[in-house]
Amino acid sequence: MNKSDILQRIRDIGVIPVVRASSADEATQVVEAIKAGGLPILEITMTVPGAVKVIEQLVERFGEEAIVGVGTVLDTETARACIGAGAQFIVSPALNLDTIASCRDLDIVVMPGALTPTEIVSAWSAGADLVKVFPAGAMGGASYIKSLKAPLPQIELVPTGGVTLANAAAFIESGATAIGVGTDLVDIRAIRSGQPEKITQTARAYMEEVRKARSDEAGKSAAS
Repeated sequence: MNKSDILQRIRDIGVIPVVRASSADEATQVVEAIKAGGLPILEITMTVPGAVKVIEQLVERFGEEAIVGVGTVLDTETARACIGAGAQFIVSPALNLDTIASCRDLDIVVMPGALTPTEIVSAWSAGADLVKVFPAGAMGGASYIKSLKAPLPQIELVPTGGVTLANAAAFIESGATAIGVGTDLVDIRAIRSGQPEKITQTARAYMEEVRKARSDEAGKSAAS
């Protein structure tokens, strides 16, 4: 898939699991459980031991079946190493203009982190494909996204941090292009207790929440 295909898949699916784990083996088990739930997007954070190698292995294993990206990327060197391993999108918790430029040069989807309106506009103006609003929960959650979208409807926002199954629909209804989901979906305890099916079930539930929220919003738009 090319860059535009990957970006459209992220938009269509609307859920990005943020995989943090204490070992490469745990991360792989989490990814398998998420994939079993029909959620074909995976963001492996650089905090996972041997993250670059894990990305390479996942890209080889899943090929065209899943989009594999990397998160917690703080500089251009890390971004380039991950892209070399096959990462298809780059995510950062903060705004680094050089990383955005590097990803644009390599024709890779980039999603920098930003929080304030100034940071968000700066990221978008620099060429971000999507803007990760982090930590969204600490800023008021879905209501903050709705407030941002009013003056900035053209900017595609991906709230992350504080997203749960209970508020996922509210984030989508507020105008989020997609949601980034961490521990509420990526439950390492389920892996350690031998219950990966819990993650699989949660992945399915998140996808259904997004689908329903979008359907409801489409119905409201048609009625108006």
